[in-house]
Amino acid sequence: MTSLPIGDAELEERLLPRLELVEERLRDAVAQSDSLADATSKHLVNAGGKRLRPMLTLLAAQLGDGARPEVVEAAVVVELTHLATLYHDDVMDSAPTRRGAPSAHEVWGNSVAILTGDLLFARASRVVAGLGPEAVRLQAATFERLCLGQLHETVGPDEGQDAVAHYIQVLADKTGSLIATSARFGALMAGCTPQVVDQVTRYGELAGVAFQLADDVIDLRSDAATTGKTPGTDLREGVPTMPVLLLRARVAAGGTDEERQLLADIDGDLSDDAVLADVVARLANHPVVDETSAKAREWAVRAEESVASLPDGQVKAAFNAFADALVARAS
Repeated sequence: MTSLPIGDAELEERLLPRLELVEERLRDAVAQSDSLADATSKHLVNAGGKRLRPMLTLLAAQLGDGARPEVVEAAVVVELTHLATLYHDDVMDSAPTRRGAPSAHEVWGNSVAILTGDLLFARASRVVAGLGPEAVRLQAATFERLCLGQLHETVGPDEGQDAVAHYIQVLADKTGSLIATSARFGALMAGCTPQVVDQVTRYGELAGVAFQLADDVIDLRSDAATTGKTPGTDLREGVPTMPVLLLRARVAAGGTDEERQLLADIDGDLSDDAVLADVVARLANHPVVDETSAKAREWAVRAEESVASLPDGQVKAAFNAFADALVARAS
């Protein structure tokens, strides 16, 4: 099975060999002559993953000539870029695990993990250079947005700025931008019309925000065996998520004694695993998590609407199935 719920056996049969080719090229691309760099670069590739972004590239390419070799190369670029961001994100968030395995910084330390992420960004640049100037510009613009998203998440909203709107922009930059680029690369490399390229790009941006809002829910309501990450990592590191922002808004508007106490505990010392688990459990049962799930649903619906004018068929149905699956995983 693929990471995307295709919902069509014939389309899936067409895409799976292409995804296997992407996987082969990905492993070739991360290989390093230096033994340490080779081990660190392969760490997350070997841990697996959903391969969501390259699959979206392959799917979008089915709207044009999906057999072009440039499509596979573009799919490798977006996954390399994604992997590079994970090395950096885990250092920023002090995440102990990733994809069910120890994070790279837990094994080799922060500096090595950051440099490994830089190496993978460099490899992505080498691959994208073979796809022409437009692809290089797109990759550079995406990289810029990824960095801005991380920067704005780190420093938080300006005084007087709406915290929820700020967070949505962070999600659009940190997650939506690369998912949008994944779809855009597929359509571009397959020779689709500018209108189709723009539609699937918009879809990717909206679906990316929905995806991350769903992750905010899953982080609180799933266990480490399901997600491959320790629940409550963002809470412990003080990283804002939609449920916490909605809780803050409730408390600012008055709130209940229980809500004020929960927020105080969230802002307190969460270094003890038992304390963190208790806070996660209490927050997971609060209505703000259901509100976050509803927001994920809204963004998924917007994603579906953005491709409504595509020709009816397997690809459009797969786009809709994926948007629906985003909602289901956070329900």
